[in-house]
Amino acid sequence: MTRISTTHVGSLPRSQEVVDFIFARERAEPFDADAFDACMTSAVSETVRKQVEAGVDIVSDGETSKISYATYVKDRYTGFDGDSPRNAPADLKMFPGFLKRLADDGGTPQYARPMCVGEVRSKGQGELQKDIDNLKAAMAAHGVERGFMNAASPGVISLFLQNDFYPTREAYLAALADAMKQEYETIVGAGLDLQLDCPDLALSRHMLFSDLSDEEFVKVANLHVEALNHALQDVPADKVRVHICWGNYEGPHCCDIGMDKVFGTLMSTKSRYVLFETSNPRHAHEWTVFRDRKAEIPEDKVLVPGVVDTTTNFVEHPELVAQRIERFSNIVGRERVIAGSDCGFGTFAGFGAVDPDIAFAKLGSLADGAALVT
Repeated sequence: MTRISTTHVGSLPRSQEVVDFIFARERAEPFDADAFDACMTSAVSETVRKQVEAGVDIVSDGETSKISYATYVKDRYTGFDGDSPRNAPADLKMFPGFLKRLADDGGTPQYARPMCVGEVRSKGQGELQKDIDNLKAAMAAHGVERGFMNAASPGVISLFLQNDFYPTREAYLAALADAMKQEYETIVGAGLDLQLDCPDLALSRHMLFSDLSDEEFVKVANLHVEALNHALQDVPADKVRVHICWGNYEGPHCCDIGMDKVFGTLMSTKSRYVLFETSNPRHAHEWTVFRDRKAEIPEDKVLVPGVVDTTTNFVEHPELVAQRIERFSNIVGRERVIAGSDCGFGTFAGFGAVDPDIAFAKLGSLADGAALVT
């Protein structure tokens, strides 16, 4: 009987020491570079240890060294400066009292989002190589065979670091794809799986493109996938994971575009593994989209549904986790399902709705639920 493997979306809670170092760098404050590197190495090892202890099979570095999953590129690529406009999701604008409460309670992360004001070019792969070395060393130390590393997709970079240089959105996406191509290839060349974070395929519908119809937005999303697939042209699909997301925040989410609308877009990505939300109350019902459109799921695709939520401190019961996994294993077979999380637990450094200890307890419940299915 095929065992159900476990993984998650990538980011995990960071220690206060890590957060302090990251924000010192973010604010251009003086810090000891050697102490920074040593802290990241130690923290990644501890993060991998906790994943192994929780029962996670396919681990990440927790995105430990990154300020966020998308805006980290401003530190590794030229062409970014100033500030981009903030676009609150449309659902939060519908409930201004709740939006104000989030802001007053510190519920919205603060970090730089510069504009693209010049040619986007790599500053070199030095910082990436440090991340790779830290993860591989931690995997070796804790006996892990398989790991993955996150990277921003061209589309999500264009969402958070908006264009003020290239003549068109298409030209900006093409430049980002060309710039990110080496990062993607370096990760896979190191023997790791590559995860592309693509909330632009769903979240940006109600952030940046709320004036478009769903049909018009899907055309935009398809352009994003074209740019992504171009950047992946020399990367084997079986080493690629793609994560789609509607925004990792507790909120109404009543403006989210339905999975049925972006299903074809997601399936067209050059990836073996597709990760998506299916635990939160706004998207839990959408497992039926996969059931009803089974014929449209390419035979080489592996489904990685989120079977634990990442915005609340409930620890899911393992039997509920097992039920969620079984819905998908009944559709495509257990050999084509991996148990995952809805999103990351540490999307932004120093910010997360879930208590760090509870985050790992939820991963433990994920593993326990997968074992029940097995």
